[in-house]
Amino acid sequence: MSAAIGTGPSSASPARSVPVIAIDGPSASGKGTVAERVARRLGFHYLDSGAIYRAAALAAQQAGVASDDVAGLTAIATALPLVCSGGRILLGGTDVSEAIRSEPISAAASAVAAFGPVRAALLERQRAFRQPPGLVADGRDMGSVVFPDALLRVFLTASARVRATRRHKQLMEKGLPANLDLILQDLVTRDDRDSRRAVAPLQAGAPDTVLDSDAMTIDEVVDEVLERYRRAVAI
Repeated sequence: MSAAIGTGPSSASPARSVPVIAIDGPSASGKGTVAERVARRLGFHYLDSGAIYRAAALAAQQAGVASDDVAGLTAIATALPLVCSGGRILLGGTDVSEAIRSEPISAAASAVAAFGPVRAALLERQRAFRQPPGLVADGRDMGSVVFPDALLRVFLTASARVRATRRHKQLMEKGLPANLDLILQDLVTRDDRDSRRAVAPLQAGAPDTVLDSDAMTIDEVVDEVLERYRRAVAI
């Protein structure tokens, strides 16, 4: 992220001429890495919407709010003391950039994000990132809900097995404990929950937005997204 959440303009103020590239997809599809690299190549702002939900989940955990307490979670999300700047994520002034990346917090964030009132409380915080010269946003509903007028919408996907293998490798490289079978099981569970939730379910959208990365490297995916963006601009 390259802006402080809550300090940017509201969704009503950015001109529609400010382009948005929305990259959605399931857990561990690589959308965050791709979105960040695309933003860097274009000189755009970057929004990792998942980090917002992870921070909300962490704040709820720290406050002792249960994962099924919708009113409590909504109150946490509404008053979330979150600032994102220079690639760091601060929660109440404490750097939680690493803490929100743990597997337990990831799972908790998926559960928290299933509640409509929580999503509504965090909507404007996400839209505030839409600032010139442009924005690349990744998440589950960037193109369908948060930025429905995005210039380019991409649904980045890969098989559950490929995504689990990538996540396992990532955790091992960080020296963190990881079990491939458990990671795969967790991803399948999250996919099911994210696609079945009543509010802003994970969905692929039009066939021409889908980008299957099973047989692609990160660099190839980035190049493909940039090519799609160039075509969209030229229309």
